Amino acid sequence: MQECMAHLDENDDNIGLRKLVVYRDVVFTEAGEAPAQPVRRASVAAVVRNPWTGTGPAAELSVEQRRVGPVLAGLLTRRLVASLGGVDEIEAFGKAAIVGTAGEIEHAGALIHTPYFGNLVREFLAGESIICFADTRAEAGENLVVPLWHKTRASTRSHYQTISARVSDAPRPDEIVVIAAASTGPRPHPRIGDRTTDPVVTAETLEAVPS
Repeated sequence: MQECMAHLDENDDNIGLRKLVVYRDVVFTEAGEAPAQPVRRASVAAVVRNPWTGTGPAAELSVEQRRVGPVLAGLLTRRLVASLGGVDEIEAFGKAAIVGTAGEIEHAGALIHTPYFGNLVREFLAGESIICFADTRAEAGENLVVPLWHKTRASTRSHYQTISARVSDAPRPDEIVVIAAASTGPRPHPRIGDRTTDPVVTAETLEAVPS
């Protein structure tokens, strides 16, 4: 895996990379008490040139997906792993993209909703779950809330959480901000159960409950 990611990093200049922004936080207390273990969360944002700026809605997207997506997957996951102490430390993940105002919302999705990005992010972070996502079109400095969930057990409700990502001067109109995010554990003090052990709840069963 390390060799593959290093190879992808060699092509950074070819994707119009302007900057990388890494954010990391550690939660030590919640509601006045320490969680079972401090949880580290991080996001890595890459600001890249939008390869489809100036094209119309009939433009073919797949060529640039294949070219840009793998490079971004390597760039972002490599730094996530370094920020959070290794692949084995990461328990939850998510992805996001913000396209600048000169682009289509489809351009944001074209870089993250593709096997050339998503499948590789999942592989590099040793995940199995579908990756939670968010995408939007916005001016520079827009804050985007990136959802996360467990990387191998998507029904594990304790790991449903979010992290905010923001780049103060991006995206410019002709740019896209692509984000990968991860966490080393659950929310502090999780205690709302799990989807695999929930009781059966339907409108009919609720109607049978005395008011």
